[in-house]
Amino acid sequence: MRILGVHDGIDASACLLEDGKLHYALQEERFTGVKQQIGYPVQAVKKVLELAKLDISQIDELALSTIQVLRSPGVEGHTGGMKAQLSLKEMMPTLFGFYEDLAPVIKKKLPGVESFLWFKKRWQDERIRTIRQKLGYHGPLTVVDHHTAHAASAFYSSPWRDEPVLVLSSDAAGDGLCATVNVGENGVLRRISETVHTESVGYLYSYVTKFLGMKPHSHEYKVMGLAPWGAKGGEKSYDVLKRYIGLGEDGLAYKRGLPEPLHYIKPRLQSELYAHRFDNVAYGVQRVLEELLVAWVRNAILKTGIQKIAGGGGVFMNVKASKLIREMPGVEGFFPMPSAGDESTSIGAAQWVYAQRMIEAGQEPRIEPLGPLYLGDTITERDVEDALAKQMMVEDEQWFDPYGREGNPPDGPWEEIAHTSNVDDLAADLIAKGEIVARARGPMEFGARALGNRSILCDATDLRNVGVINSAIKSRDFWMPFAPTILEARMDELIKRPIYAPYMTMAFDTTDAGQECFRAAMHQADFTVRPQILRASWNPEYYGILSKFEMATGHGGMLNTSFNLHGFPIVRSADDAMHVFLHSKLKYLVVGDYLLAKVKK
Repeated sequence: MRILGVHDGIDASACLLEDGKLHYALQEERFTGVKQQIGYPVQAVKKVLELAKLDISQIDELALSTIQVLRSPGVEGHTGGMKAQLSLKEMMPTLFGFYEDLAPVIKKKLPGVESFLWFKKRWQDERIRTIRQKLGYHGPLTVVDHHTAHAASAFYSSPWRDEPVLVLSSDAAGDGLCATVNVGENGVLRRISETVHTESVGYLYSYVTKFLGMKPHSHEYKVMGLAPWGAKGGEKSYDVLKRYIGLGEDGLAYKRGLPEPLHYIKPRLQSELYAHRFDNVAYGVQRVLEELLVAWVRNAILKTGIQKIAGGGGVFMNVKASKLIREMPGVEGFFPMPSAGDESTSIGAAQWVYAQRMIEAGQEPRIEPLGPLYLGDTITERDVEDALAKQMMVEDEQWFDPYGREGNPPDGPWEEIAHTSNVDDLAADLIAKGEIVARARGPMEFGARALGNRSILCDATDLRNVGVINSAIKSRDFWMPFAPTILEARMDELIKRPIYAPYMTMAFDTTDAGQECFRAAMHQADFTVRPQILRASWNPEYYGILSKFEMATGHGGMLNTSFNLHGFPIVRSADDAMHVFLHSKLKYLVVGDYLLAKVKK
């Protein structure tokens, strides 16, 4: 049975689940060059089918994530009717706030009331027609609600199969909800609690992000990174923000402490946090989130007696909160879905639909736990040859951009240093000598974290590398930490309370040896790291780089940051890799079996 999972909202994506195993997963942003691309993932679907050597007619069912997407139908973004609705919300917040509080009550009392909202049905029908038309798909199609998809992605991807799992979802909002508590057992998900979106801790975090001048639904990680710097003076901000939200009487649902829904708090934030330092505000909202999530998890454990926990939804991208959940007394295991934002709902939708079909057939769903996230396409020899030829055909003052963007001329000429299957050994030698090397080799990672195959790598003991990478390539905010990859055999030595964590989804305290090893790849305020723990069987080639680096330096890990320019998606193709190489101060690039270097002018 082949299920094609599709998410066509924010951070659109597609995946293929075949007989319960996830084979491929890709995000549309990697093809368009638009970070968190909104719209139909046509190119991602095309590539998934190409990799699987399938025609769309060979798909048994399409699983479509989310009932009400955040855009107008037939349009690739927030336009038309959706823009008008957002504008009216800005103009009449009190009226819309009242409506959004009343709507869930009406839906509960009159379950069929939404069928009378003809415009919603029309938008949904047009959306499905457009998807069928764009993909050329005419088979069965099932729409999976947003939080079911989030919960399913966490439950079915988790390592536990023959025991109950406490499954939590939490984000800003999706299909009228912001959080759910579920019990997963024998392949079946059973929801025991839900929170309407007007009570969302995710909204609180997002609107504080916006208040701080950053992009909501995108830069929350920057607020998390800023928070430890405000620890000494953030109590005042925390005292303000903790009044905004808590837990309801049963302890399983969020409950706001304000009269207005939590996505209408812009005026309140401007009034009550006026003249608060930006790092103190970040500390305050991060602490509120951490305390609320820990209490929520504790209550859910007491309610269900289940001590193995899986989490899905954007809130579980917060690695500091995940750290506290993992370390809670009574928690026997914690699995946050890797890249738990909306991009993973295509995976959850496919897994949920497959599970339903197995149950209907009288079988227990057997879905393979999530393994390595190298679920994209591989850069081939031909890809590299074509990319190099394109760059060599243009004039010195020009360049080839795979997305047709305008920009500055390339940063100097380049030359081919080597063309060999042992190119990773050469990269390891360069890194051991203190160089920074970009690597685009092997199948691409899915999600928000580069895991070695689309990464920029360097020695994590040299703090100077932070300044070099920021000024020459990444343009990151000065307070943001980088992250390391750690050899599995060295994790006991370098991090405290270690567990195998291959996806960069959890934070750890560092040992004294770890702080020495990861001077440039840890948070400089609290000395935590968000590592990728690397196992040889998951990526032998990348493991070989780290092993050779360890032999040369004695260090059990290195700095690993995503291979992209600031504000753009992680590179996918050889063309992408060449573009970033030429339009940054990167000196060395491994692309496929080639090693390239900039030539001094």
